[in-house]
Amino acid sequence: MTLGAWMMGVRPAVAAPPSAPPVYEVSEFGAVGDGRHLDSPAINAALLKASRDGGVVKVGKGTYLCYSLHLQSGVTLRLEEGAVLKAAPVTATEGYDEAEGEASPYQDFGHSHWHNSLLWGEGLHDVTVEGKGLIDGSDVLTRNGRHNAGTEPTVANKALALRDCRNVCVRDVSFLSCGHFAMLLTGVDHLLIENVTVDTNRDGIDIDCCQQVVVRSCRVNTVNDDAIVLKCSYALGWPRPTEHVLIEDCQVSGYDVGSVLGGAPATTAVKAPDGDGPTGRIKLGTESNGGFRHITIRRCTFTHCRGLALETVDGAAMEDVNVSDITMSDICNSPIYIRLGDRMRGPEGLPPSSVSGIRISGIDVDQADSRYAILIVGAPGHPVSNVSLSDIRVRFRGGLTLDDVEQQRGSNPFFFDHHGTAIISRSDGGGYPEPSAHGIQPAWGLSVSHASDLRLSNVRLETIEADERPAVYMQHNRKVRFRHVTAFNAGRPASLGH
Repeated sequence: MTLGAWMMGVRPAVAAPPSAPPVYEVSEFGAVGDGRHLDSPAINAALLKASRDGGVVKVGKGTYLCYSLHLQSGVTLRLEEGAVLKAAPVTATEGYDEAEGEASPYQDFGHSHWHNSLLWGEGLHDVTVEGKGLIDGSDVLTRNGRHNAGTEPTVANKALALRDCRNVCVRDVSFLSCGHFAMLLTGVDHLLIENVTVDTNRDGIDIDCCQQVVVRSCRVNTVNDDAIVLKCSYALGWPRPTEHVLIEDCQVSGYDVGSVLGGAPATTAVKAPDGDGPTGRIKLGTESNGGFRHITIRRCTFTHCRGLALETVDGAAMEDVNVSDITMSDICNSPIYIRLGDRMRGPEGLPPSSVSGIRISGIDVDQADSRYAILIVGAPGHPVSNVSLSDIRVRFRGGLTLDDVEQQRGSNPFFFDHHGTAIISRSDGGGYPEPSAHGIQPAWGLSVSHASDLRLSNVRLETIEADERPAVYMQHNRKVRFRHVTAFNAGRPASLGH
């Protein structure tokens, strides 16, 4: 099936079988659903039975305490409304499936393992997880992980993990407090994630080395990490691109864990573990070996979180990325961050990272943090190239002074060159890419370094409170074109200063 067919709403083959499949009730296999009895053996038995002829494993209303569940080819796992798959706590003798070997040297433990999860599958086809039920990892699933080599029961750090699968659908289910990842999908092709709600403590939906993907009409709340993130890591053992991806009609946010599913989004958590504000965004990167191609993000909202981040720092080419019709409010760092870096976390011989062909249009942002501005940063000799920003309006909070920029000199001299001039890109370009890594910018609206063929059209930049810095600061760029670009500092026209 082509991506175009998926964009038109065509469901994958697994969601429309030619005849009604058999239905297997987990209660018939001994599942109790009382929240005390361990039900994973019964549910795994039902999944295995259904795999023989294809079918639906139905989980009725109740709380089902589970260790690792093994998804199967040709099988739909259906969680009825009121059904909860609850991660079981590890005991002295029982736990989750063992992680499969040591971690890759090119990404962390979590990105390199799939079996130590509440639900997992490898090498599968035609798999569906659907229904109005809940997958709950509260107080059990962790961001940490370990390879025990059979010495003690294994903890789990993911709710749903799939590797090397095809024709996968995740629809209508909800995820709560899911450890390192609510979903880690690696090398999964023809993937549909639709009408899913994720309310979790770290990453929401990680799509890594996947092709032909649609993420549609999802709510993802992740105060401490990214909400929807595309990656192209070395987890499969070779650099595979993530390409032909559509993300549309989704909502991302950084409210307190559980408060979105609870119906009352709360904001008591003001910082993520890295010390900056809530995360909860849509991002490409950070793991970026194989390439990003043909990516479309449209009609999405960002609320109480960080802005859009497009990052390639490990040798990936980022090409043909289209972002349109995005609404943001209460944004705690750069509303738009484009970063080409040279961290190069991967085997020797990877090509330099590159960015070319990004089109961003129809963006409306209210109450954005003005410390980092719209930030576009390439690397010396490797510019961010062929980028257009059009029909964009950003209202920054403002209120900063030139002293705020100057005060960074003592704490981090990398923010200044040998003449004492503020610089946009720190000299440690191999570090973790994040707007805060560049420091408070010498401009409140737009900062650009090492870019070529950058086009801005119908862009309006504003501050709510007066800001002493200029609206625009640029260095080491070529072929930058402005058309109908305006700036207003606390209601007064401001010089662009470029």
